[in-house]
Amino acid sequence: MKTVTFSADDFGLSESVNEGIERAHRDGVLQAASLMVAGLAAADAVRRARANPSLRVGLHLVVIEGPAALPHARIPDLVDEAGQFPSDQLKLGVNYFFRPRVRRQLWAEIQAQFAAFTATGLVLDHANAHKHMHLHPTVGAMMLRAGAAYGLRRIRVPAEPPAIMARCGVASTFGDKVLHRWTRILRRQARAAGVATNDHCFGLAWSGHMTADRIHRLLPHLPDGDSEIYFHPAACRDPLLDRLMPGYEHEAELATLLDTRLR
Repeated sequence: MKTVTFSADDFGLSESVNEGIERAHRDGVLQAASLMVAGLAAADAVRRARANPSLRVGLHLVVIEGPAALPHARIPDLVDEAGQFPSDQLKLGVNYFFRPRVRRQLWAEIQAQFAAFTATGLVLDHANAHKHMHLHPTVGAMMLRAGAAYGLRRIRVPAEPPAIMARCGVASTFGDKVLHRWTRILRRQARAAGVATNDHCFGLAWSGHMTADRIHRLLPHLPDGDSEIYFHPAACRDPLLDRLMPGYEHEAELATLLDTRLR
């Protein structure tokens, strides 16, 4: 048996992203979106989610390259004075693992993001992390531990099968294969916590470039089980997207989700 969920990340990042997500759900195949609770347009995202109750909304946990929920004074070792997490994934990963002071601040921030989601009044459908930082064992464990207090029942495991992508014409690197095996740690953590996961995930190799022709190439090869296909749609370009994701095809991804053939 095969099932598929079409989802979107970065809900709340900007109003153009929010508009793209709303349109993709209302007029297309998008079923779920993940909310950045401290994003500049988070309030606008919540308003749109309330107007579209069939859209399943979860937490898009931000612990890298984005805004924190807590002020700098509370988590000085995590963010700059503007409250922004840095982009250095390797340095963050080392600090999250080896520095107890940093881990204590990280725990406080993760709890704060779950609390902020609850304060929206939306039902928590799922959780995942920006840049898939929940693949870090410390972040993943904290996300599951904090989520337990807020009714977390499902997380995304970003396990994109190299064999399936090879059938779609994407040659897998050694790093792709290592990453796919690494996702087993997160899956074991979720299973131990009694939290459900998807079996497969698509959107890594083509991140930011999930065009219609690629999705139509992928769908005939979907493996048995529960697959999640995630996107980064937006109604138009804006300065924030140009700065953070200059190469992403946000509008093309929206067009994919609106493609009538996908229905």
